[in-house]
Amino acid sequence: MAQLSEALGLLDRLVGFDTTSRNSNLDLIRDVEAWLAAHGVASRVTLDAEGRKANLHAMVGPRVAGGVALSAHVDCVPVEGQDWRADPFRLRREAGRLIGRGATDMKGFAACAVAMMPEFAAMDLQRPVHLWLTHDEETNAAGAWRLVTEFEPDPMPGFCVVGEPTGMAPVIGHKGYASWDVTVTGLSGHSSRTTETANALQAAAEGVAFLARRARLFASEGRRAAGFEPPFTTVHVGTFHAGSILNIVPDRAELTFEVRSVPGDEAGAVLAEFMAFMEQVALPPLRAAHPAAALHVTPRSELPALDLAEDAPLTLLVQRLTGRNSAGRVSYGTEAGVYQRAGIPTIVCGPGHIAQAHQPEEWVAESEIESCLGFLRRLAGTLAE
Repeated sequence: MAQLSEALGLLDRLVGFDTTSRNSNLDLIRDVEAWLAAHGVASRVTLDAEGRKANLHAMVGPRVAGGVALSAHVDCVPVEGQDWRADPFRLRREAGRLIGRGATDMKGFAACAVAMMPEFAAMDLQRPVHLWLTHDEETNAAGAWRLVTEFEPDPMPGFCVVGEPTGMAPVIGHKGYASWDVTVTGLSGHSSRTTETANALQAAAEGVAFLARRARLFASEGRRAAGFEPPFTTVHVGTFHAGSILNIVPDRAELTFEVRSVPGDEAGAVLAEFMAFMEQVALPPLRAAHPAAALHVTPRSELPALDLAEDAPLTLLVQRLTGRNSAGRVSYGTEAGVYQRAGIPTIVCGPGHIAQAHQPEEWVAESEIESCLGFLRRLAGTLAE
């Protein structure tokens, strides 16, 4: 299959770009733009406010509303501290495995979608195929949030397939994800003068304890959603930094926390409860000694939950095209929730498995790339009917 050779070559090229989220992705995006142009497919590149990151949007077929968008993020997670046997940014083929950072999450799907665009362009499509490549999904999903504001002058697609690694099985639901940076400021001084100082560490620790209690409450009494593991909303504090030596009262404490919410729960409600607790319980003792003591909360990332009905037309279509009789749900987040919130029915289905994502020696099976190409060809075929 010519497209398999093209897809493998493109995956080799994509893996070769170190698009760890801290880096620019412009070289990769410009390379894809040039590849598409050489194959007769025009695309539009839009830059973020700093000009370091870019989305790419290509469309083939009639310029009408409807059709399908194929969406992939092209940033990846770091490799530092992981045990790679060779350069993670050079694709290796071993025993049917394609090994490299981002091979499964999710440059494998991106390579398939790009490789198929010239074939789609040659089809007698009645509705278009869109290609979306985005930045920063691994951090704050800024690319997807920006993309949904930039459809014009291109028409809005009728539905979207996000090609995160699912083993080519349709996924119709995932948890929402939201995270925040929290800073508590107080007043430093000698630890013997506790009535004249404001201990930011202790106040922040009370906040951590509140979040831990909230997590236990979700686990014991929270909403249950079948298909998720665990089947309830989770709250997790990931970092905590404060203090220098024991006899100095810390005047600053920093923590980060996240909420992974099942459909029907809102992460924002947990944030509101946390802030109310801090203002009503944890901060007043600090402000008694230091009125300027404060709480600062900054959003890090938000990915809305995905909740596509089991009998939705898109669910049934992807089941038919993949030969699967079921549709799953996962606990990790994707850009699919962003697109669904923008009014686009969205499903997750792509090559590879999440167990390999973010791991050393990350890999996707060559057979899954071939399966993905077949799925995309059948999907486009429904747009020519």
